[in-house]
Amino acid sequence: QVQLVESGGGLVQSGGSLRLSCAASGFSVSTYSMSWYRQGPGEERELVAIIFSEGRTEYADSVKGRFTISRDNAKNTMSLQMNSLKPEDTAVYYCKGFTAWGQGTQVTVSS
Repeated sequence: QVQLVESGGGLVQSGGSLRLSCAASGFSVSTYSMSWYRQGPGEERELVAIIFSEGRTEYADSVKGRFTISRDNAKNTMSLQMNSLKPEDTAVYYCKGFTAWGQGTQVTVSS
């Protein structure tokens, strides 16, 4: 069964850091592109970062230089390190890979 499970969300002050993790089962994260999306209140879901199977990464302009996407092939997980967080980063964050979406994890940044 293809499944993704996120963890690591929470409440943090502006300027703080959080690390999100996404554990995959039913497929290998090294084989497919893996990505993080987010959806803020009243907003559409947007792509935050993607890591391609060959390791290349891309980021939304709004998070470049602050967020880092990575994966651990041995553990079959993907992560998103978020630094210098801003209130506008507040959203539900979802991981996506192969045919699956995670359930989402809330990130709230207070000013």
